[in-house]
Amino acid sequence: MSAFHLEFVSPNGRLTVPTQTAQVLGLMFGILDEQAQNRAEKKLLELLEESKHHLTTGFVGTPYLNHVLTDSGHNDAAYKLLFQQDYPSWLYQVTKGATTIWEHWDGIKEDGSFWSRDMNSFNHYAYGAIGDWLYRRVAGIDTDEQAVGYKKIHVRPQPGEGLDWAEARLETMYGEVRSCWKRTDNGGMELEATIPANTTAEIKLPNAKLETARENGSRLDAAPGIVSVREEADGVMLSVGSGQYSFSW
Repeated sequence: MSAFHLEFVSPNGRLTVPTQTAQVLGLMFGILDEQAQNRAEKKLLELLEESKHHLTTGFVGTPYLNHVLTDSGHNDAAYKLLFQQDYPSWLYQVTKGATTIWEHWDGIKEDGSFWSRDMNSFNHYAYGAIGDWLYRRVAGIDTDEQAVGYKKIHVRPQPGEGLDWAEARLETMYGEVRSCWKRTDNGGMELEATIPANTTAEIKLPNAKLETARENGSRLDAAPGIVSVREEADGVMLSVGSGQYSFSW
């Protein structure tokens, strides 16, 4: 951290490279002290405002951009980026008929012309890395870094404006993990989760209250498979064993 600060952070905590990617990398990899971290978060939001909530990142910064926004408490900004439809954005490609994610934001340009055929992949990982955020933050499926991969599972969905439901499935060495959440007509939420055999999980019910949350109609402290329950400021956290769960709140 000290070497990075010496080269790239001013004495008053400002990153000397004023780009979205610079702020994202500093925040993502924990190489900023508290002062520089606060300034980088503020600068990133300012840069997004300047670009009218469009990304200006490339292959290096794009995989981490939405993660950084969500993890720093700006999930709303991450969802704004996800749902932009004009260039540059993921949904711009969808408006041009894409069913995969391209190497260039404008592989097909506004006027219908194409990038050079020598360098114009229409199925490319770099910007497709948004899928990692969709699985790990929107659907909420992740592994506990302190345990063997997917021996302890996290299901911690983070809904945002513009999306009424999301479903993801991940095949692990223990079996399939599934997360499916949706908003209900009465303003509530439902979450279905599948936790494979020989694993445990922590499940977060975002913005839920302990007294009104239910699992298949039962109170959480009386539902089978649930080991422990605690209410937090932003929802209810559960420790569970393997099985299929259906929560509502």
